[in-house]
Order: sequence, then C-alpha cells, then structure tokens
Amino acid sequence: MKTLTGNIGDVQGIRAVGVHAGLKLKRRDLALIFSEVPASAAAVYTTNKVQAAPIAVCKKHLKDNKARGIVVNSGCANACTGPQGLKDAHRMAKLAALVTGVQPEDILVASTGVIGQRLPMDKVEQGIEQLAKALSSPNLGASEAIMTTDTVEKQVLVEFQVQGRTCRLGGIAKGSGMIHPNMATMLGFLATDCAVEPKALQRALRSVTQDTFNMITVDGDRSTNDMVAILANGLAGNKPLTERSEGWDSFLEALTAACTSISKQIARDGEGAERLIEVQVRGAKSVGDARKAAMAVAGSSLVKAAMFGRDPNWGRILAALGYSGCALDPTKVNLVLANGVGQVTVFRRGKPVEARDETLLARVLASGEVKIKADLNLGASEAKAWGCDLTYDYVKINAKYTT
Repeated sequence: MKTLTGNIGDVQGIRAVGVHAGLKLKRRDLALIFSEVPASAAAVYTTNKVQAAPIAVCKKHLKDNKARGIVVNSGCANACTGPQGLKDAHRMAKLAALVTGVQPEDILVASTGVIGQRLPMDKVEQGIEQLAKALSSPNLGASEAIMTTDTVEKQVLVEFQVQGRTCRLGGIAKGSGMIHPNMATMLGFLATDCAVEPKALQRALRSVTQDTFNMITVDGDRSTNDMVAILANGLAGNKPLTERSEGWDSFLEALTAACTSISKQIARDGEGAERLIEVQVRGAKSVGDARKAAMAVAGSSLVKAAMFGRDPNWGRILAALGYSGCALDPTKVNLVLANGVGQVTVFRRGKPVEARDETLLARVLASGEVKIKADLNLGASEAKAWGCDLTYDYVKINAKYTT
C-alpha cells in the first residue's frame, strides 16, 4: 500500500465536484460525489438522539446497501427543522437523482452548518444544476464545498493491491468543532474502485470506525449530522471481497490507513488549535479499557489547556486516566511526552521523574504534535486517540458561530 496525493475524485469511476450555491456568503457550499456505475455502499452515523433530516434519508436509502451518489451542503445543518426539513432532504436527493439520471433512492444526503435553520431550497436547486454541469470536471472543489469552520481541506488517497489488481481508496472530510464520539463526529466520504460485498463493506466500515473516527475529540460535543459513508464500485476488476477473500487484509489495511489519516487531520484542525495531541495507551487489561483511557486523556480540557500552555503538567494526565473507568494501578503507570525530536519520561511507577531533560521537554511541548504515551502495565491491550490543544480562539469562534 502507498499513499498518493489526491482525494476521492481520483478513484476510478468517481466524480467529485463542488460549487458555490449561495448558502454561504463565499466559498463553495454544495458538493456532489457520483459513481459512474452502481456501487456497494455503507455508512455509520451519529449516536446523538437528536438527528438531522439527512440522516433519516440516508438510513432509508441504504436499506439495500447500494448507492450511486452523495449530495452534500455546508452552511445549514437542516437539523431540528421538523417535517419540512425531512421533505427538503428528500428533495435534495430527487434533484441530484434527476441531474445524474438515477433513482432518488440511489442518492445519499448530508448537511452541515447551523442547527435550526431551513435550507434555502431555491439556492439548493440552482446549485445542483450547477453541479451537473461541473461533473465534466470530475475532481474539482468537493473537499472545499463541505467545509464550515475548517481551516484546511481534509483529503486522502491510498493505492493497494488486491488479487493482482491495483485499487485506489480516496476520501474527503469536514470537521473542526463539535468533534466527539460516538460515531464519527464529522462528515466523511470515502470511495474505492475495489469490489466489496455490501454487508462486508458495512462491517468493515463499522469496525475501522471504532479505532479511528471514534477515537478523536476536539471539544466533547457530539453533533446531530455526523456520518461517514463509503462507495465501492468494483471498477478495479477484482472478485467482490468478503472477510474470507484473498485480498481482504489489503483492503482493510487501506481503509484503516485512510480513516486514520482523516481522523488525524480533523483533530489537528480543531477550532483554534495549534497542535495535534496523540494519546497512546498500552498495557491495558482490555481494548475497551485502552480506548476509555486514551479518550479520557485526549478529551480532558485541563490536559488540552496544558498542552496549549506548553506545561508538562502530567498530574492532569494521571487524573484523566484515573476517572476514565479503566482498570488502573497508579503505582504501575509510566507516562512519557514525545514527538519527532525525542521523548521524556515524566512519571514512572507511581513516582515523578526528577532527573529529566527539561530542555528536551520544552522542545517536545513546543512542537506542532505532542504524543502522550501511557503504559498501564496491567495487560497486553492498546489503543490510540487524537485530539488538540484548547486555545483562546476556540471560545472566540464558538461564541459568535451564528452571529
């Protein structure tokens, strides 16, 4: 497997375009991802009990585990908008189906933006007509069109081999605030030309999500619109994969790599963030314990604030491990702060490390990425989580989000 420069629109048979429809004052705000041939499809969704209208449409349209396209708008979440909001979401699917020549049930719908506002359907309709014309340029602007408070586009493209065939898997995503499990806490769209049986594709996406999208946190808030969807159109020409097929491991490795990359990009671009935080927990009694411990540290406001202030306050890390719910004996825990320049042990088996390299530690905390390594020394399980520091700008951005 290798990582390439590109995104979902660089997958064989996939067109991904974005236009400015006027839902936002400027910047593209309406996207269409379309497979030239029928595709297996799968999705995972937010577990928030308040769910936006597009989520209901996607669940209905994916009952047959197939889809051809995804129409996405930014600037308006179409959440908490009542029966009319659901009609508008269905209308988006019908309009996208009309311009692409497929059935409405073959189109998935996603929205992101302010909650409680109706979609300006006149602008959406005109925008979808623009998207139809833009399909002649098969990879233009989709990753920008799904952004809200994001400062950078999130995209990934990997290439891998299955049964002697070269396959690609690409993706785009948006996510900067309201990032917290469970599920993906963002919008993510993936596509591959590898042939995968629909039910196996759903199981793979759900499994990989547990260790990637469900292991990122920016602010502890879970949105109403979150979803990740994947299309697999089979144009690479391999025999459709199941978990027992030759090449399944290669596909799963590619899917994991792509989802991990996007997860880290989202965490790094947390609203107002200056540095990515990666929490590595090992030595846990179970995978569940490792995940809980990693997410508790990554999500701790005090740890995040310490990382912003370049403060090696390991006591906050230990406290987060203590309330995470994982099995823990603090007299066995080791804590390390690290990055590309080196690593410094700050706590070892119940005691602070007094003789440490303060100069190196300062360099570690000043970098754009800090790794917090916690060894619980109780078992063989491990997990990773990703987050970001908590800055003044996070409050500024969210204090004026609708005004």
